[in-house]
Amino acid sequence: MSVPKQFAGERCAGRTLEPPPPTPPRKGEGSRAPGLPYGSAVAAAMWVALCVTPAVAAEKITYLLPAPPSLPAFAPWVLAKHLGYYTEAGYDVDFVVARGGVDVAKQIGVGNAPIGGAIGDTPIIVRGNGVPVKAVGLMGGGALTVVVGRKDRGIEKLEDLRGKKISVLAFQDTTYYALLGALASKNITKNDVNAQAVGPAAVASLVVAGTVDACACTPDWEIDVKEGLKDTVSLPTKDYFQSMSQAILASDKMIAERPDLVRAIVKATLRGMQFVMADPARAALAYVEASPSFKGKEELMKKILANYTERTYRGQSTIGAMDPERLAKLQHFYKQEGFIEAELPVDQLYSNDFIK
Repeated sequence: MSVPKQFAGERCAGRTLEPPPPTPPRKGEGSRAPGLPYGSAVAAAMWVALCVTPAVAAEKITYLLPAPPSLPAFAPWVLAKHLGYYTEAGYDVDFVVARGGVDVAKQIGVGNAPIGGAIGDTPIIVRGNGVPVKAVGLMGGGALTVVVGRKDRGIEKLEDLRGKKISVLAFQDTTYYALLGALASKNITKNDVNAQAVGPAAVASLVVAGTVDACACTPDWEIDVKEGLKDTVSLPTKDYFQSMSQAILASDKMIAERPDLVRAIVKATLRGMQFVMADPARAALAYVEASPSFKGKEELMKKILANYTERTYRGQSTIGAMDPERLAKLQHFYKQEGFIEAELPVDQLYSNDFIK
C-alpha cells in the first residue's frame, strides 16, 4: 500500500526526505489505522514528528555602532541584516548607537555588548588604558577618514589646516584621532586647529554652509561635500600615516567564551562588504530598499558606495585580515606622537582567527 500523498517527497529542515517504506503487519499486532499498515503508520508518525520539530530561534544580540546605522558608512552591516546574512548565521542583530568608536570599545570591554564597530586604530588607543578589546575583522585595506576642505578658504594641502575650523563627529570617535595623526605628520597639534565635535548630521553640512573650513569626513560625507560645493580638496589620512578602515571589535572575554558568535558575525558582516565591492550600483539599490529614507537618492548612493569601495574596502589580499606590520607601524606612530603611553605586543591588538 502506498504512503499517503502528504508524506511523499516533503522537505524537512532544508533536506528532501524520502517517505518511510510500507512494512507488512506481523502476526499478533494490534489494531491499526484503516488503510495503512501498522509498521508504516509508526514510521510515518516518527517521520512527521522529526519534521515538525520547531526550528531553533535566532539568538538576539546587540551590535554597537559608533554612529547611527542610517549613515551609509554602515552599508555592509545594514545589508548583512537586510539580505539575511546574520539570520543565516543564527543571529538576530539589533544595532545600538554609542558615542563614537572609543566609546564602543569601552562598552564592549566592560561587557555591555558582545561585539561592535570602530576602526582598526581603536584597540591601539584604548587597550593601554585597560580596555581589553581586539580587532577581529578589518573592513578593507584602505582608510575610513578623509579630510575634505574648501579651496576658497585657502586649503590645498594638509599644512593649510593650521588655524582652520574642522568639524568632527565626536572627540570620542577614532576618526578624530585619525585626523590628529594626519596633522601630527605635518607637525600640527590639536591646539593649532579649531576642531569642533558636531555629531553625524552636521559634519559635512557645516562645510557646505561655510560654518567650518574642513571636516574629518568618511567617504559618504566626502561625496556630500562635493555634491554641495564646486571647489574642494580631499586629503585621505592614509596618505600621511597608516590610519585604517572600519573594524569589528570584540572583548577578550567574548573571544574566549563565544568564538562561535564572534566568527559568525564577522563572516556575515564581511559578506555585506563583499556584496558592495562586487557591484556598488546594485548594492546601492539594495541599501535604499533597506533604508527607505534614501528613496529617490539612488544615484547619490551609487556614488557613495563606489567611493567606499575605492577609498576603504579594496586593498586586502585576504578579506577581513589585519596586516600586523601595518598595525605595528601605526602603533609606533601613535606612541611617537604622544597619543599613547606605551606600545603593546601587536598580537594583543587583533586576531585574524575569525575571518576563516
